[in-house]
Amino acid sequence: MPEETNSIDYIMEKASGPHFSGLRSPTAASVSSSAFADANAPRQPFVIGVSGGTASGKTTVCDMIIQQLHDHRVVLVNQDSFYRGLNTEELKRVHEYNFDHPDAFDTEQLLECVEKLKSGQSVQVPIYDFKQHRRSSDSFRQVNASDVIILEGILVFHDQRVRNLMNMKIFVDTDADVRLARRIRRDTVERGRDVNSVLEQYAKFVKPAFDDFVLPSKKYADVIIPRGGDNHVAIDLIVQHIRTKLGEHDLCKIYPNVYVIQSTFQVVEHGLGHLPFTEKQVITPTASIYTGVDFCKKLCGVSIIRSGESMENALRACCKGIKIGKILIHRDGDDGKQLIYEKLPKDISERHVLLLDPVLGTGNSANQAIELLIQKGVPESHIIFLNLISAPEGIHCVCKRFPSLKIVTSEIDVALNEEFRVIPGMGEFGDRYFGTDD
Repeated sequence: MPEETNSIDYIMEKASGPHFSGLRSPTAASVSSSAFADANAPRQPFVIGVSGGTASGKTTVCDMIIQQLHDHRVVLVNQDSFYRGLNTEELKRVHEYNFDHPDAFDTEQLLECVEKLKSGQSVQVPIYDFKQHRRSSDSFRQVNASDVIILEGILVFHDQRVRNLMNMKIFVDTDADVRLARRIRRDTVERGRDVNSVLEQYAKFVKPAFDDFVLPSKKYADVIIPRGGDNHVAIDLIVQHIRTKLGEHDLCKIYPNVYVIQSTFQVVEHGLGHLPFTEKQVITPTASIYTGVDFCKKLCGVSIIRSGESMENALRACCKGIKIGKILIHRDGDDGKQLIYEKLPKDISERHVLLLDPVLGTGNSANQAIELLIQKGVPESHIIFLNLISAPEGIHCVCKRFPSLKIVTSEIDVALNEEFRVIPGMGEFGDRYFGTDD
């Protein structure tokens, strides 16, 4: 290559050429070919797990949530329905059988059931006879696809595979004496048992299983509800959160580090709201004391040349004198693995970084830029990626590789087309902004 081609002017001139929102990668074609099918797929339901000790009020909490979500399709799936039927030998010694052990449940069938419901399919849930200790062989409960799936049971948090299917995990925490009194009443009235057998089973199996399996799973809960169904404030807050999540894009349910703001294009301002801050008091011109917040001092922007430069003015308008670095990545022919140019603050490892690129396509160039920042010592959790429009493929690509960074966008479009452009999108952003399109 001639010597002059190494100059910054040459590099910047090359950057002003065609600029695609995503890179051509070996996997991108296979992703985009199914994009329209994915766009037409049913929305992912919101899955809630409700656990707690025996007779803690789990069903009451579930019923209250269902009642408040009356304008949505909600189904309740009880873990009790998936008890394994006892064989002849086990029936003979039923008083020695531990119904509170994880092995008492058919977890594989439970997994299959929830996975089908999440994919929009209807399922047949078995009906368990607690008096005969067997499943009904000729009848099932038909459960249809819904907006919200509530999975309730004492051990629904025990298996990691089941937990991974949940968007929210609730643990109902109730006093042990209250739970025992409720269990005696329930098992004698509804399940035809005598008080002595209930107490014997509680002391021999229920309490040890609670200490060994149920209570340890409490650490996986996102929300702990003291007093169960009597805690109306907690349930109201949970329902409010569920309604918010139901209004979000499916990808926000999968990746909690993705934030889609209203389409006001105030992405930079919203991104600043995710920075750490401390409380600060100032004295106003009227000699009054005002308490507000102060952003972290160490902050910089990094734009991915050249489309990212279109967001620099907005960042400077919000943060006067902010340092802004540059990254240029070659996008054609090498899957974005060739770093052409980078100029970053020397102390960038000590800063929070706002990474700027208005369009997130395949995510390959973004990944390369993020990888460079991490190599420079920037913690992944200190990076906030700001863009205006994202493709689902790009969000998957970035979030799977860097789950600790945050993505702030104003729109998640349908997919990528065969040319790896976001559709419907807005065409080539850099050309439109800088007026270099043909």
